[in-house]
Amino acid sequence: MTAPSSPEAPWPVRTVARKVAEWIGRLGEVWVEGQIAQLSRRGAATVFLTLRDPAADLSVPVTCSRDVADRPGLELTEGARVIVRARPDYYIARGSFSLRATEIRAVGLGELLARIERIRRLLAAEGLFDAARKRPLPFAPALVGVVTGKDSAAERDVLVTARRRWPAIRFAVHHSLVQGPSAAASVIDGLRRLDADPEVEVIIIARGGGSVEDLLPFSDEGLVRAIAACRTPVVTAVGHETDTTLVDHVADVRAATPTDAAHRVVPEIGEQRRLVDGLRARARHLLAARLEQQERWLDSVRTRPALAAPQRLLEGRADDVLALRTRARRTLTHRLESAERDLEHARARVAALSPAATLERGYAVVQRADGALVRDPAAVGDDERLTVRVAGGRLPVRVDRQDGAS
Repeated sequence: MTAPSSPEAPWPVRTVARKVAEWIGRLGEVWVEGQIAQLSRRGAATVFLTLRDPAADLSVPVTCSRDVADRPGLELTEGARVIVRARPDYYIARGSFSLRATEIRAVGLGELLARIERIRRLLAAEGLFDAARKRPLPFAPALVGVVTGKDSAAERDVLVTARRRWPAIRFAVHHSLVQGPSAAASVIDGLRRLDADPEVEVIIIARGGGSVEDLLPFSDEGLVRAIAACRTPVVTAVGHETDTTLVDHVADVRAATPTDAAHRVVPEIGEQRRLVDGLRARARHLLAARLEQQERWLDSVRTRPALAAPQRLLEGRADDVLALRTRARRTLTHRLESAERDLEHARARVAALSPAATLERGYAVVQRADGALVRDPAAVGDDERLTVRVAGGRLPVRVDRQDGAS
């Protein structure tokens, strides 16, 4: 048993390497699925492979005997999907990890399709294919990004068709691998480069037709997730119309062919001109109809008496005003005369009923000192002073019953 390591008693490199080899050796044989990225038959007895993970940027070296690699019915080529039974091995002298294969099986078409279907269900469950995530394409984009193979027919179809439809269109083309074990990583790199360019308004991923095996990079899980993460709308045009890859499900728009992708992304200038001409003619017609309507309304308004002969209305109103003034003057005069007569009658009644008028006729009013009227001589005491009010003024008197006068 090796004592635990510590700052005072560290392990030498050989001990660490030996322990790592022991830990790896305990794993035993495992079955591994991957894609052959490199194949080398150096020497007479050993074959060297590089096995790449189909969904991640990760690979591991594999060695096997020539008898295992050249088994009858097995054709190993770069890009092929295989299942390997191997034992992990850690080479202490170089500190390298590898797999030593004892059996290699080719993955058939049915198994590839089944694996693609499993990935499709997984991504669909995550919502990457939801219609709500699809973004509309911009109208007449100024700069279109294209990820395609160099000097490919797909590139020519997209560029020629788009420029014929809209001559002012510009392209940012990224040439990538579209087949083989490194195709998915190459397409992802181009996609990310174009997505990072703020001038690129839409990205087209284009590839011509091919077999199911040729189109496998476009069902790569990493590529699907990269498209889902793009901020720029993505159009896929992979294979023929009948070919469907996983990128078609996640793309914002799926085009049947590269030519169809150009049709969907770029408007046809002649069609747009006809549309603009039609809209102009419609606007001109609507404007002319509106002007004619307003002219008819203006003519009808001008023929009305208020605008045709406005002085006639004023003349008629002047007569009405004069009649009203005459009527008002007559009514006011009548009312003043009636009020004067009423006032004279009231003055006459007041004069007739006034005590002063009675005094003018020779009558007198006798009052006591407290102002009370004397109505009965018996109510007055002897020698009582009284006031007699006549028309000309007041007279003080004293009662003297002996003489019978005051």
